[in-house]
Amino acid sequence: MSFDFAFSLARLGAILAKEFVQMRRDRITFAMMLGVPIMQLVLFGFAINNDPKGLPSALLALGNDRYTRAIVTALETTGYYRFVARPASEAEADDMIASGRVAFVVTIPSDLAARVDRGDRPVILIDADATDPAVASGAIGTLGTVARNALARERGEEASISSEEERRLSVVVHRRYNPEGISQYNVVPGLLGVILQMTMVMMTSMALTRETERGTMENLLAMPATPMEIMLGKILPYLGVGGVQVVVVLVMAKFAFGVPFVGSLTLLLVSVLTFVTALVLLGYFISTFARTQMQAMQLTFFFFLPSIMLSGFMFPFSGMPGWARSIGEIFPLTHFLRVVRAVMLKGADMTAIAGEYGVLCLFILLFAGIALARFRRTLD
Repeated sequence: MSFDFAFSLARLGAILAKEFVQMRRDRITFAMMLGVPIMQLVLFGFAINNDPKGLPSALLALGNDRYTRAIVTALETTGYYRFVARPASEAEADDMIASGRVAFVVTIPSDLAARVDRGDRPVILIDADATDPAVASGAIGTLGTVARNALARERGEEASISSEEERRLSVVVHRRYNPEGISQYNVVPGLLGVILQMTMVMMTSMALTRETERGTMENLLAMPATPMEIMLGKILPYLGVGGVQVVVVLVMAKFAFGVPFVGSLTLLLVSVLTFVTALVLLGYFISTFARTQMQAMQLTFFFFLPSIMLSGFMFPFSGMPGWARSIGEIFPLTHFLRVVRAVMLKGADMTAIAGEYGVLCLFILLFAGIALARFRRTLD
């Protein structure tokens, strides 16, 4: 027996043709090869902005004098502030910033004009939601200069930064919930959601595909079990795994990073359970599309990338354009990050997070319904 080891273009061409045929048949892999680079270019090129502007703000100003109007107009002109509400009291303003509806509350005294005209030093108070230091830094940095220049122009004086201008107007900034601007306070609670998403979705998405690859799917289908029972049997073990991860992250957040926990632990655990349930159902839903574990991993990665970038974990959510924020709202991670940060850092109660928690419950119903429908259609 002899072998011809001479290089053959014909044999190479046959192998290449076979590989292209396999790539064409594996549509998920081929779509990933084209889709991921395009998605990265779009997200990094158009959606990501580390200097967010147009931040929703509330104006607490009982007066309507020319100095107040000038300062408000100047703040809006900077592009950082977008006044969306005018609360009638400090309590209402506190509720707005605690619930996350606004990022800033600008309080201007009702007697601003009288105090400026008689040479007193009025105080403008800015309450900033500093849970994400990157969001507040740019807007806060320009605030004092803009307000003093606006006051000087309204008085017919040259707009400049001088000790005289600083004596005429005092700007006090309260960085709420994270006065020192420690980034770990924002990142570590968010990591709880990211870690749960990465593990829960990926492990659950391989639940059915593993049965198919091992040839045990027929045995599973032969069992006298309903699709609901099969789904619950597949996802419940991963809920336990998620519980262990939650304990590890919370303990590390408290003792290793010193992240404050001012809210209700029970409320947080209920929210985590709801979030994890939505994730395992999403993973089960993905497994009804994938035929192999490799395809399940690819589909999971295709979901991870935009959810992490557009959820507000890596980049300020309010700094993204409107279309990117709309896409970000369809990911469970976006809503869970708001819940976990509100509970841990702001001490929010169920009333404050009811909207975000309701969205997580809707995700559970949606993913469960679609997964059951796909299971019957693809595996019967």
